[in-house]
Amino acid sequence: MTSCSTPHPDPARPGRTGPEAAADTDAPEPDTWYGTATPAHRAADTAHLAWRAYFEATQLLTDRLERGLKESCWMSLADYHVLLLLVESDEGRLRMGELASRMVFSPSRLTYQVRSLMERGLVERHPTATDRRGAEAVITDAGRAAFRQASRHHGSQVDEFFLHDLDPEEARVLTRVFSRLGRRLDGSA
Repeated sequence: MTSCSTPHPDPARPGRTGPEAAADTDAPEPDTWYGTATPAHRAADTAHLAWRAYFEATQLLTDRLERGLKESCWMSLADYHVLLLLVESDEGRLRMGELASRMVFSPSRLTYQVRSLMERGLVERHPTATDRRGAEAVITDAGRAAFRQASRHHGSQVDEFFLHDLDPEEARVLTRVFSRLGRRLDGSA
């Protein structure tokens, strides 16, 4: 029996023969972290162990990063992401639809997020110069200053909670895995 966060492995998956199938039945590493999975709900194969560890560790990391930003900068990760995308864009502005797409947000969720940043003077909303029906988010000077402060704190937390524990080979593996996944999920694979 497995939990819903660790889908039951399908023994009939095609292409799972030879060393690949044997790797799935290898005993877990001695330092395997099972998160909240009880012994009865621990996956038996390496791939699902990896999924469960990723699933739970990502939640813990996201929570820690979110709390750190809120405590030090009064900013959520979503706020930080909006400001990051605006800082990296040409002239500090993006059309609302493009910004929503880059953040994987619904238009209504982005509207709420931008409104929250507008109330704090970090972002302004302007009609687009080329199409008066559209709108764009524009970072303000206060938004740039808030982003600089938040990026120092966020960067030190990323170093402490994530990068510090990675050796160069692990970083290369993660880059390959998440680049492949990102390309497949965004349709560019």
